[in-house]
Amino acid sequence: MLLSPLRTTILCGCRNAGKGFQKSTRSPQLRRWLTKRGHSNVTMEAGAAGGAAVPSAATDRIVGRWLIGCSGLVVGAVVLGGVTRLTESGLSMVDWHLVREMKPPQTQEEWEAEFSKYQQFPEFKILNHSMTLPEFKFIFYMEWGHRMWGRLVGLAYILPTAYFWRKGYFNRSMKGKVLGLCGFVFFQGLLGWYMVKSGLEEKPESHDIPRVSQYRLCAHLGSALLLYCASLWTGLTLLLPPHKIAETKRLIQLRRFAKGTGGLVFLTALSGAFVAGLDAGLVYNSFPKMADKWIPDDLLAFSPTLKNFFENPTTVQFDHRILGISSLAAITGLYLFSRRMILPRRAKIAIDLLTAMAYTQVVLGISTLLFYVPTPLAATHQSGSVALLSFAIWVLAELRKIPK
Repeated sequence: MLLSPLRTTILCGCRNAGKGFQKSTRSPQLRRWLTKRGHSNVTMEAGAAGGAAVPSAATDRIVGRWLIGCSGLVVGAVVLGGVTRLTESGLSMVDWHLVREMKPPQTQEEWEAEFSKYQQFPEFKILNHSMTLPEFKFIFYMEWGHRMWGRLVGLAYILPTAYFWRKGYFNRSMKGKVLGLCGFVFFQGLLGWYMVKSGLEEKPESHDIPRVSQYRLCAHLGSALLLYCASLWTGLTLLLPPHKIAETKRLIQLRRFAKGTGGLVFLTALSGAFVAGLDAGLVYNSFPKMADKWIPDDLLAFSPTLKNFFENPTTVQFDHRILGISSLAAITGLYLFSRRMILPRRAKIAIDLLTAMAYTQVVLGISTLLFYVPTPLAATHQSGSVALLSFAIWVLAELRKIPK
């Protein structure tokens, strides 16, 4: 007797509860919560089933920080390479082995054998014929440190790439990018040895001091800067969300201006490789004129004329001066143009720091020239070029378009 009314009451209650739940799901907030909850469950189940995570904001931050760290290691390699060049240590290791050379000479016999190999090449015969073993150890360790740093850079790219790939941190686009970066690291190592070989070759027709080819030096530096720029740009775009700025005509002009300025800064840094390769900083150590003339007499002394821009130390220094001043003028113009616009705070800070670094870099360059290229000042000037390029990339990252 009691079971029938009780059953009726329970059924009515269930129907009312179902209707109430259906009505409540009409709430937009609740529907969004349920959708998000369902998506999270699907993501977690997919990750658990496949043993890999799905790319998300959290994984993007991890990958972005890793790439920023890698770009910092590339900066270290560029700076150390510049110091190696300034101390004339780059030709001290006359062979290349990926693993065997990781252990430097330990005993006196091993050092003497290494020194004996160095004595067979032009740099010792022409320039360092009175060098002692302790002096050789210094230049050897400089080059050895540069090569070991290069191996560290390679490991910093390759090992995390394998780990993140397996964990599923990369989407399809990012997989292509990191593979390109890793391949570029390998290419950079081969290019470095190709550059060193040019300084070890016998050149009977030349009476100049042995040095590496300025063309190969420029290629080696340029590839390192490209690797740095690509890593830094990718890392910044993962870490810094794009600003929601209205696409006005002035913003488009500012973005184009910033791209052109960045390209000019990169070109100026590349021209510095020709200055270093030809020791062009040791001619015409005056500013703003060159030997009391605005245009030196031997500016186009070589024939054909095009050869002067790559092999004439006077022309190479003149070009570097012009490019440096042009970069400063372009950055100043970018700063003044940006002051007339309403920009996000981060973008303003980036442009301010780019401008301050540009003036600092010009002062460093002039000082290096006037003081006859002292190693500490010259190394600081070379490092300043990378800092200037970094700020230019930061500005571009802040002004980039919102992806559709």
